[in-house]
Amino acid sequence: MNAPLKHPLIEDVLAEACVSISGFKRNPAAVIAEAQTRQVAILNRNRPVAYVIAPHVWEYLNDVLTDMHVEQLALEELERDEPGIEVDLADYI
Repeated sequence: MNAPLKHPLIEDVLAEACVSISGFKRNPAAVIAEAQTRQVAILNRNRPVAYVIAPHVWEYLNDVLTDMHVEQLALEELERDEPGIEVDLADYI
């Protein structure tokens, strides 16, 4: 079976709402207010050029990326296969 064809004129919009860039320029406060409850794509010639998201969403995404980075560092350290240091958990409680 062939893979689905993605036409170069078709763009993915990864948001629940969208607004043209001229609409954003006309009333940016309204777009920002809308972005508090759902993500908004800003379109230029029907293509996404930016996304507006709420601060709590941005903070969550940063936390997830930080957690992923720390996990990767931990996995790399475990793969080094160096002898560890024995500790007693009771000393730290």
